[in-house]
Amino acid sequence: MSDDDDFRAAADGVYQALLARVGEGAPEHRLDATRRAVELLGDPQRAYPIIHITGTNGKTSTSRIAESILRAYGLRTGLLTSPHLVRFNERIVIDGVPISDEELVRNWEDVQPYLEIVDSELVEAGKAPLTFFEALTVLAFAAFADAPVDVAVIEVGMGGEWDSTNVGDGQVAVFTPISLDHTKALGDTVAAIARTKSGIIKPAADVVSSAQPSDALSELIAAAELTESTFAAQPEAFDVATTAVAVGGQLVSIRGRAATYDELFLPLYGDHQAQNAAVAVAAVETFLGRGTQPLNRDLLEEGFATATSPGRLQLIGIEPSILVDAAHNPAGAESLAQALGTYFDFDEITVVFGALGDKDVRGIVRALVPIANQFYVTQVRSDRALDYLELGDLVREETDEDATFVYADAEEALVAARDWAAEAPRRAVVVTGSIVLVGDAMAISEAGGWKAAS
Repeated sequence: MSDDDDFRAAADGVYQALLARVGEGAPEHRLDATRRAVELLGDPQRAYPIIHITGTNGKTSTSRIAESILRAYGLRTGLLTSPHLVRFNERIVIDGVPISDEELVRNWEDVQPYLEIVDSELVEAGKAPLTFFEALTVLAFAAFADAPVDVAVIEVGMGGEWDSTNVGDGQVAVFTPISLDHTKALGDTVAAIARTKSGIIKPAADVVSSAQPSDALSELIAAAELTESTFAAQPEAFDVATTAVAVGGQLVSIRGRAATYDELFLPLYGDHQAQNAAVAVAAVETFLGRGTQPLNRDLLEEGFATATSPGRLQLIGIEPSILVDAAHNPAGAESLAQALGTYFDFDEITVVFGALGDKDVRGIVRALVPIANQFYVTQVRSDRALDYLELGDLVREETDEDATFVYADAEEALVAARDWAAEAPRRAVVVTGSIVLVGDAMAISEAGGWKAAS
């Protein structure tokens, strides 16, 4: 066995060790446990400035676009996103590349003894040990310090105030659109969710926000005032000026905080991605020059051109076309439906669909019905998944019996949908509803040689 194989096996072991902890669907509402762990490690999260990003939809894409722009400026970047699609290493990205197996294992060996110390202290105090995401946060902060990076773009796991990433102090706090999601953990109103998310705003920070519902905006403004932070929100401070469909993506013009940047090629589909790009530009303008210095046009073009957002309206198969999108709430599904109508010209679409039990599944389906000729409902590989038979019944209630088919196995559903699409031109398959399902579809496509050339 080669050294690469050894490190691959060891890296998979790291992921298994993390999976043995309480999962991401049941976060602890606390910071003290993560704070204790990073203190024992010498506070690696203080070794570099942080751009901290939260919201309900668009967090990952905004994070990736901002990181790409910063890297175009020659900065060595760290990027933490969740969840992963195919391999765990995708969550911790250093200078544009997922952390190597060797670096992952080495950093894990460094932090594991300290995690065990904190686990023991917590158990002795009658509290739960560090969760999966708390341990991941510690690992990522340590890996970024070890790299080392010049700046880290950190995506919140869930919420904000008590999310483990909040042990880091964001120089810039960024908010993508806020809507209802994770209501059991975050609250059942947009205002309550925004209040929790506003907890990432630190004293005298700079705040950048996308356009928000009025009740969310009020919460963010109040938090910024309380912390004596600056506040720049869309559309007053920045906005998307124009978008136009282009081959492989779109041409966008963005009115930034410091300048207007005309006709930039963005290799991502959907008006929502243009909005994410505008927030990313404002965030980088804020980080580099407090929103007063225009970005370099050539570097911004490079940052946009090299930006990727895997699993977000991504073409993973051709002849027939197979797309995946990580929409897992109604707002995300509405953006997906709109983008499919604007950027593609399919005659018929089958949606391969699976979902977790804590999602507004009926709302997602209703958003997709206008663009879907039929649904192939399947089981998501997660202990939080909604049973495929129950999901099938729910989808039938929103569509009809003849347009809904159920499959216990996701690969079987995907192959059947692909066979259907191959029977006629201008048919397509869209896989959505769950990030886990999207990741599995990407792996199946790769193994089957369906993937489109990049």
